[in-house]
Amino acid sequence: MSTSTHLMTAEELFHLQDDGLRHELIKGELLTMSPLGEEHGAVTLNLAFLLAQHIRPLKLGTLYAGDTGFKLESDPDTVLAPDVAFIRRERVGALSKGYRPGAPDLVVEVLSPGDRKGKVEEKTSRWLRLGALAVWLVNPQTKTVDVRLSNGGRKLLGENDELTGDEIVPGFRVLVSEIFG
Repeated sequence: MSTSTHLMTAEELFHLQDDGLRHELIKGELLTMSPLGEEHGAVTLNLAFLLAQHIRPLKLGTLYAGDTGFKLESDPDTVLAPDVAFIRRERVGALSKGYRPGAPDLVVEVLSPGDRKGKVEEKTSRWLRLGALAVWLVNPQTKTVDVRLSNGGRKLLGENDELTGDEIVPGFRVLVSEIFG
């Protein structure tokens, strides 16, 4: 991951030429990340599919793929793109062409081998501080899901545990092992 020194706006980031890399903006600083590996993609798709199978028929809200940017702060701008995001129906509104303002209700981050613990913690706390109700940190190496809640709650789930959507995604239940299989 590399950073630049020029403070960039969300608008500039949105119009950045596609270079095949992933970009986020933290307080105006551009972060560039390498493409992700096969395991990351498969685990992300598995969980997104499981969520979609539950969310769509019940019309609970909108599920977003990992390329979707959420503008969390302005002047200087912060734009983050989680691996999967969910916004409850009552908050969705009309879809815009640009970045979604504000945080999603649920953020899913699938960890990669190169992720540093300090950076993951920083990003998680940023999501929760800026409006996410829950962050699920999915770890393919340990086959665990670390659930973090905006109220300070936290639980670490292993392969034989059940991940639930609680009040954010009502009725959603899946064995953690299904996410990795």
